[in-house]
Amino acid sequence: MLLLVVVVLVGVGLWLEVRHSYGQAHVLTRYARQLTWARVDGPVAEEKRRYPAHGPYNVRLGYVDGPVYQDRLLERGYQVVQQVEWSAAARAHVDRGWSLPYDEKNQAGLTVRDCRRAPMYSFGYPYRQYEAFEAIPPRVVEALLFIENRGLLDPQRPRMNPAVDWVRFTRALLGQLGRLVDDDIDTPGGSTLATQIEKYRHSPDGRTQDARDKLRQMISASVRAYRDGAETLPFRRRLVLDYLNTVPLAAAPRHGEVHGLGDGLWVWFGLDWDESNAWLQRPRADDSAALQAQAGAWRHVVALMIAHRRPSWFLGRGPGRDALGRLTDAHLRLMAEAGLLEPALRDAALAQPLVFRDFATQPAWSPQLPSKGTAAVRNRLATQLGVSLYTLDRLDLEVHTTLNQGLQDTASAYLQQLNDPAFARRQQLLGDRLLRADTLDEVHYSITLLEATPQGNVVRLQTDTTGQPLDINEGSKLELGSTAKLRVLATYLEMVAETYERLHAMPADARQAFTPDPDDTLSRWVHGWVREHPDADLPRTLEAALERRFSARTDERFFTGGGVHTFSNFRPEDDGRNPTLREAMQESLNLPFVRLLREVARHSMYHTQGGTARLLSDLNDPRREALLARFADREGQVFLRRFWRKLEGLPPDAVRDVLLSGLRPTADRLAAVFRYLEPDAPIDAMEAFLRDRLGDATPPPARLERLYRQYAPDVLDLPDRGFVARVHPLELWLVAYRLQHPDATWEQAVQASAAERQAVYRWLFRTQAKSAQDTRIATMLEVEAFMDIHRRWARLGYPFAQLVPSLATALGSSGDRPAALAELMGIIVNDGVRRPVIRTQAMDFALDTPYETRLERRVTEEGEQVMLPEVARALRRVLAEVVDEGTARRLAGGFRLAGGEEWRLGGKTGTGDNRVVVGGRPGTAMNRTATFVFSLGPRHFGTVTAYVVGPQAARHRFTSALPVQVLRQLGPQLLPYLDPSSEQACPRAPLS
Repeated sequence: MLLLVVVVLVGVGLWLEVRHSYGQAHVLTRYARQLTWARVDGPVAEEKRRYPAHGPYNVRLGYVDGPVYQDRLLERGYQVVQQVEWSAAARAHVDRGWSLPYDEKNQAGLTVRDCRRAPMYSFGYPYRQYEAFEAIPPRVVEALLFIENRGLLDPQRPRMNPAVDWVRFTRALLGQLGRLVDDDIDTPGGSTLATQIEKYRHSPDGRTQDARDKLRQMISASVRAYRDGAETLPFRRRLVLDYLNTVPLAAAPRHGEVHGLGDGLWVWFGLDWDESNAWLQRPRADDSAALQAQAGAWRHVVALMIAHRRPSWFLGRGPGRDALGRLTDAHLRLMAEAGLLEPALRDAALAQPLVFRDFATQPAWSPQLPSKGTAAVRNRLATQLGVSLYTLDRLDLEVHTTLNQGLQDTASAYLQQLNDPAFARRQQLLGDRLLRADTLDEVHYSITLLEATPQGNVVRLQTDTTGQPLDINEGSKLELGSTAKLRVLATYLEMVAETYERLHAMPADARQAFTPDPDDTLSRWVHGWVREHPDADLPRTLEAALERRFSARTDERFFTGGGVHTFSNFRPEDDGRNPTLREAMQESLNLPFVRLLREVARHSMYHTQGGTARLLSDLNDPRREALLARFADREGQVFLRRFWRKLEGLPPDAVRDVLLSGLRPTADRLAAVFRYLEPDAPIDAMEAFLRDRLGDATPPPARLERLYRQYAPDVLDLPDRGFVARVHPLELWLVAYRLQHPDATWEQAVQASAAERQAVYRWLFRTQAKSAQDTRIATMLEVEAFMDIHRRWARLGYPFAQLVPSLATALGSSGDRPAALAELMGIIVNDGVRRPVIRTQAMDFALDTPYETRLERRVTEEGEQVMLPEVARALRRVLAEVVDEGTARRLAGGFRLAGGEEWRLGGKTGTGDNRVVVGGRPGTAMNRTATFVFSLGPRHFGTVTAYVVGPQAARHRFTSALPVQVLRQLGPQLLPYLDPSSEQACPRAPLS
């Protein structure tokens, strides 16, 4: 009798536990309370935190790769300032293979904020969500529970464990046992909504691998259910909300992964989310049209609830869609039999087909086009983290930038109005050297504005009017005209300062006895100045250097770039002038800067490693052969190493592209290079190569055959081929070597190039014709001089791997980027210190989760001194004169802040007209640009660029007066966001 009572009591207890989960609620609630974590300052030791190892949800939001991302950012100047520390119980729980319970986000993604924490870009994914359980139409809840988890929301069972439906679990278990006997036995599933969510979020690949994996899902879901206490009805409602918002529904073309009912309806069926929910919220419609709309929404919702079982099969093209339609019909009938659907609504739903989106004609692409500023942030961050933009947008990441949203909006709105003739006229942008009313829509604008801070140069504004992913500031190579004169002048003043310091380091008697080389006019002038003004300090010397006069005459023929060239000034009336450098800079005269760059190049020839020009000048030195041999080997390795570093790590296609990017394309030059790089290629391949680079200027077949024979591998040796191509022969050799031996080491390249290094220099002295010898010597010396000039420019932020070795570089022929010019201006503003350009201040990974980490930029007030402070100050004075008295005089007087303080400007203008040259004459226009690089007040600087791309550029005659006028009109609107006393300005640290 006692045994019977015990059995009955045990049975009743088991029934109550299965039905109401009293014991589970008590035990699991106490257990879940121990699974805690806390946010603490500084990095947390690895043993006190954990990251998930798998699960589609954890992968998509970046939790799995969180440690990898953090390591990459630490390498790039960030530091962890806050992180989450886990309790011992939480660590032990995860170490057992279970998921940690916390409030998981149904919608997450990249958020970009400005310097005042205002949102600039927010990628909430999935896109369409129910905000709360109460927002879900009751019909949808009933349908979901009928299909997946009946009784889940039973209010009579307040402590029910939603992770386990014991009846379904037992039936599924018996089915699995039956399959051991007969494989044909159908086995029903035992999953609840709670375990399904656990599976598709946290199991490897979102699948149940085996029985142990199913047990892990059940345990994790059970603990999660009791995290907030023994009463689970609120959690069960959250389960319904979570499932509908996040259920995976395969992936669609041009969209990617699809999650949640809302995105599923829009992506797969093209149904509007809000409209569908409105129909589902209404009682049964009376009129026929409304009934059809309601039935259509209902049918497609039920179809997606079924499709989750095999989403790729049911939703992809093929027989799966027909099977989904049949299953949907069956479920509609069952729901009607259960009283969930009125017969009229059932019949209307059965009568309608599933209508899938046609992705070819109606792609499911819902982009959020970011502003150029946030696009630059996203592109850099994707590179830093090593992920695609698609992946980046779906990370649980909040980025705090230095940009000012108000500044962005104001500048963008202004620039967008410039294609309106009435607005352009009011802004005084129409007229000579400005714009024409009938071509306004062809001109695009770009503006970048930075602020100098102790931590770096922070970007406050970056926008343009293209509406395209390409960032004209940083993603292009443009001929920006006379802005190159600023780089030439900076190099000149640096050389003057170096020579001044070198002379002052000599003893007085040695300085008096020193005689500069006759062709090194820069050294000769500094030497003469120091001798006549022994007490002059460096600033005074630099001011005197700016007062030197360089002729603007245009009748001289210049041997440069391997040939004889002439240059012209913008205004013919300037041709007879003999201005000072200061005057030439103010008025942007061309010829004085061509002559100045020639002086700089000659100075470089005498002061590069080995003093190339000096070594080759003495033809009677008996040690000539030995000196030349050592020179060839030493100098050859120097240049070879520079080329090696330029090509290091590049794939073969990129190696060839780097060489060609510095080549001014002509048929002869390209043919000479092609026949060397691909000696066995047929003439058809050479024709395709030339056509790809010359387009309509490709030579006709007869000349192609001559070029093919003329530049055959056995016709020219390496030095002659380099001379024809106007590239350093060792660079040409190394490119060919890398194409043939992509895995070669530096040591192997040095060993393989021994003969070539000798040939490149020794051949110069074996030609019989003195004039040919002199020509080739001059060409080689100029190439090497421009390599030294490029090294100097690169230290000041020049973005490209090489310069065109021609005096035309003084007028912009080597190209530049607005962002690189802004960096040069930053160096000048910062007294010669090159500080990093900063767009991102801090990042918050996984906010309000157990994986939360905050990273901030490491604070450092040290930069790299790349220019003498005295040189930077001299340049600032010259640039201020360009505004006050020169080509940017429209901005003379500066801008006045609300408090009365005046911010003056300095800057340099430049106009570029880039055309394909055919037969020595300008042909098809490629682009036209006008740029103004400027400083504003004590700490702001940037660029304004106007440009036209394509053949229509030929219709435009605007000059740098256009960006100057744009800044004149726009500047006062920007001041409230820059004025440190304004509430609209970014918070900032004092400038040291």
